[in-house]
Amino acid sequence: MSGKKMNNNRLGEAGNVLFLILIAVALFAALSYAVTQSTRTGGGSGDNETALISSAQLTQYPASIRTAVVRMIIGGTDVGDLEFNTPTNFSNCETGTNNQFCVFHPNGGGATYASAPTDMMSAGSGNTAGTWTFNAENQIDLAGTSSGDDDPVAATADVIAFLPGITLSLCQRINQELGLPSTPPVETGINVATQMVNSDGSSSAGICSVCAAGATIGTGGAGAGALDGQPFGCFELTAASGNYVYYHVLVER
Repeated sequence: MSGKKMNNNRLGEAGNVLFLILIAVALFAALSYAVTQSTRTGGGSGDNETALISSAQLTQYPASIRTAVVRMIIGGTDVGDLEFNTPTNFSNCETGTNNQFCVFHPNGGGATYASAPTDMMSAGSGNTAGTWTFNAENQIDLAGTSSGDDDPVAATADVIAFLPGITLSLCQRINQELGLPSTPPVETGINVATQMVNSDGSSSAGICSVCAAGATIGTGGAGAGALDGQPFGCFELTAASGNYVYYHVLVER
């Protein structure tokens, strides 16, 4: 009798194992289906997931620059003395200061200079190299001391990092993550070209060197008001230009 009971127990155990295996197979099939469906979102490709990853990478880089700049300011560097000279142009950082005003120099901010990955950039944007612009020629509407619809001046201009020429899908994803409209707001007159660098080794050019060439983000064309008070986001530089620009405030003033 004991032998028969043992055999029955083993048969029961085998049945339980088989049942568990079947459940595992079913769960794996359901998981595979879910993953397949998620990768098909947005036209049967992984574009949505790629844009999500790229948006995270894009926002992290200027955030690290901001950290370096804040550390410099806490250490006594005036905002107007900041120099965003690239490593190949360190020789033009203000002389006699041991490069302490150079954001990317080890003796200054110690930030890492890098270009954006090429897959983030639009082929026809003119900035396929992914070059960032750092300047203090513009401001964010209703942020810092900007009272709304005013023009940037030396006292209110924000230090901002710009990456012009990103893809539309990336621009849309960034704004989606921020809860902004999927259609990129249109901005006009924003200076995304002037670099806040020292060109001759003398005293720093100072903040807002050519303010008249800049404008206020949040007061442009269609939907621009969505960027009021937004420290970072994406806009189209002039209507129908196809030039989508990511911006990230480094110093709010």
